[in-house]
Amino acid sequence: MTIRETFLAEAAKRVLITDGAFGTEIQNWKLDEADYAGDLGLFKDQKGNNDILALTKPEVPETITREYLDAGSDIVSTNTFSANLISQADYAAEHLVREINLASAQIARRLADDYAAKDGRPRFVAGAIGPTNKTLSLSPDVNDPGFREITFDYLKDVYREQIDALLEGGVDFILIETVFDTLNAKAGIMAALEAADALGREVPIMLSMTLTDLSGRNLSGHTVEAFWHAVRHARPITIGLNCSFGAEQLRPHVRTLSNICDTLIMVYPNAGLPNELGEYDEQPSTTAGLVREWAANAQVNVLGGCCGSTPAHIAAMAKAVQGLPARVVPVPPVKTRLAGLEPMTMAA
Repeated sequence: MTIRETFLAEAAKRVLITDGAFGTEIQNWKLDEADYAGDLGLFKDQKGNNDILALTKPEVPETITREYLDAGSDIVSTNTFSANLISQADYAAEHLVREINLASAQIARRLADDYAAKDGRPRFVAGAIGPTNKTLSLSPDVNDPGFREITFDYLKDVYREQIDALLEGGVDFILIETVFDTLNAKAGIMAALEAADALGREVPIMLSMTLTDLSGRNLSGHTVEAFWHAVRHARPITIGLNCSFGAEQLRPHVRTLSNICDTLIMVYPNAGLPNELGEYDEQPSTTAGLVREWAANAQVNVLGGCCGSTPAHIAAMAKAVQGLPARVVPVPPVKTRLAGLEPMTMAA
């Protein structure tokens, strides 16, 4: 069976579990600049460059990944959210992009295979791709609305470099996550499709949007329905939401996606909203109880956590949804569906 077929078969049996946050877990290690920098000889301060730990302190992402697998994760993601040329330029580490992604993918692949070999349950690896700190839809200059810092083709090439290395490292899916700009996501989609063509095989894509306000829009202004209509052509194996707010605030938007999307729904919210110190107080039992409602109402196929979530949160989710039936993917009527900032369905 192909990876898509294997994943769909597992998702038909039960609600699957993905992993939780890397960034907030890495903070718990209290690393100093020397830990990040290692012996790479980079001239800029590397503190906070979480992705580079795959090269300089691989035991950190490896331990975190292992803890999520111990908690019950069916999917683990690579610690590569900012492992792209644009984001690594902040650390003068652009030349290490391929090496970082390859090493991170190999860590996740090895551990996923180890755990699958122990109990026979498939484990999957998602190659995580963040949005970068650039936006294709909006100008950073209020005096020049038409100005863009980068072009679509440039961003597509940036993503392609990352995707090629992740695939070489053995990931199963390309996870384009925390999508605040739909056009950025489209550049990622195009890069993934080009990479698949180069390999001569399908590379399943996961898409995860992030909402920037409670009305249910991302930064480029698209509603969740419009976002789905804009990316459905990519045949994503999952679509959903991550980061954004806590599970409580995402409830209506999860319901909307579940009703309209003829693919699997994956949602991994923050562990509530941060307090005044930027820390997350929501307890694992609380988060698990909230996301269990989605599973009990057959609205999701994959659950996990984003900022502030820990292996304890993931373990609580896995326990909370145990035995609940999987969401059945709907078959919507065939209509022409288009997207501006709002969805548009053409009448028959």
